[in-house]
Amino acid sequence: MSVLRYSCIPCALLIVAAPVAAQNPFEAQIAATEVTSEQLGDGLHALFGVGGAVAASIGEQGVLIVDDQFPGMVPKIQARIRELGGGDVDFAINTHWHFDHADGNLVLGPEGTWLVSQENSRDMLTRDNVINLVTQTIDQPAYPAAALPSITFERHMRFHFNGEPIDLLHFGPAHTDGDTAVVFRNHNVVHMGDVFNNAGYPFVDADSGGSLAGMIAFCQGVLDATDADTVVLPGHGPIADRQALQDYVDMLSTIHDRIEAMISDGASLEQVVAAGLTAEWDEQMGDPANFLNRSYTSMTR
Repeated sequence: MSVLRYSCIPCALLIVAAPVAAQNPFEAQIAATEVTSEQLGDGLHALFGVGGAVAASIGEQGVLIVDDQFPGMVPKIQARIRELGGGDVDFAINTHWHFDHADGNLVLGPEGTWLVSQENSRDMLTRDNVINLVTQTIDQPAYPAAALPSITFERHMRFHFNGEPIDLLHFGPAHTDGDTAVVFRNHNVVHMGDVFNNAGYPFVDADSGGSLAGMIAFCQGVLDATDADTVVLPGHGPIADRQALQDYVDMLSTIHDRIEAMISDGASLEQVVAAGLTAEWDEQMGDPANFLNRSYTSMTR
């Protein structure tokens, strides 16, 4: 399984980041970080900075991006897009509502970019939210109207942009209750957002409708909607292939079944965390405690 550490997009971001309206402890990192890119095909690029990975379609019709990181990263993302031959961002799709993937809306929306998300994700952005990361909670205040998606969908939506069908797919609650997978059909590339974390164990936002079972079902839905040659862009971590996504589903399914068996036997959260259910993956994926906490919580509600 491809689960190597990836310093350009720290998965620890969701553990120590700050509220939208508060002082951002990543200001120094944002100021010091330049956006890098990797070409996924003619006119399609992956951009990496501080926050979730960004996909950028650049062509005759303009620029469409998937996720937009933090406000301080937006000018750097825009500069990199111009270096790649693009102009202003016409459309920005949010894979979900968490700040490290959507706070760039606060800049792009007022600049005139059309913002797009799954319906539930937009609804969450209209509210004051608290993200429970186990080790701490993060306040994410409601976005102003100009930073809210003006285009939403329920299960499936298709763009025809830069000569390519681009499918937006929602398979039910997963990482959150409003996740979107974005499939660039001609390039055979899918952006998974944080439903697929390729830099460590995933964060299951159990307090916002996410669940371990939902993450498995969502990933399986993407596997069913793609083929063996599909390139997979995770929310965090290095670009992967479809086999890596299949391995991820197999890992999550095994862990889910082990947790479920312990719950059936009356195990407490503390017993599940201490049971070593993830031992064979911990060296690659890191400390499983928070992942197990949120997974257990999602399975006992």
